[in-house]
Amino acid sequence: MIRNISPEGSDRSDLADSSSRPDVADPSAVPIRPAVSVLMLRDGDTGLEVFVQHRVSTMDFAAGVVVFPGGRVDPIDEQTAASIAVPDPQTHQGAWKDSTIAEVAEGWRILLATAVREVEEETGAVLDTAGLKPWANWVTPAGRPRRFDTYFYVVSAGDLESARHQTTEAHSSEWMSVGEILTAETEERLKLMRPTLVLLRELAAFKTVAEVVGFDRTIDPVRPEFPGRHG
Repeated sequence: MIRNISPEGSDRSDLADSSSRPDVADPSAVPIRPAVSVLMLRDGDTGLEVFVQHRVSTMDFAAGVVVFPGGRVDPIDEQTAASIAVPDPQTHQGAWKDSTIAEVAEGWRILLATAVREVEEETGAVLDTAGLKPWANWVTPAGRPRRFDTYFYVVSAGDLESARHQTTEAHSSEWMSVGEILTAETEERLKLMRPTLVLLRELAAFKTVAEVVGFDRTIDPVRPEFPGRHG
């Protein structure tokens, strides 16, 4: 059974990376940086599988937790964004219309450029931007030493068998079934931060990758001051 999560700030998922959190003297001074995370999905024998990374315990952010490939937006992404082409730019513009990236000219292209770069750097897989589907937007709560405005995508990765472990930020990377990860979290064998936990629980409702990528998704940004429907 997948456990219920408590209100923001009181669930163990909110403390999953507590070992890497120093005290913050002035929470308002911590910048919120745009970042991207990609849920690479494939159909498995027991349901959906997702490519995950097991972060090393010495990291200064998200130490020891399970995450999806991704990272923050870098200046190089702003330079390469102009070359990003997708068949349906309106879909991406509409998906992020309530997110802060909408305030940046061609911001959606920058996010896609980041997704492609980060996934290739961390897994060796080269994404086709046409397959990246906007899925969620979460902002790190105030009081954390690092804060990110993270944009999540899902992508059918059945043809990305080249994905492998090649990042020093994690001690291992692997394909795991969504159900297996959630069971391990419930049994406290794996640590997940709240966004990861919530997104995996959402994916548990789908039987195939085709159902996920074909789902008519409305993105409700989850911000600390406006938690949204995800808690």
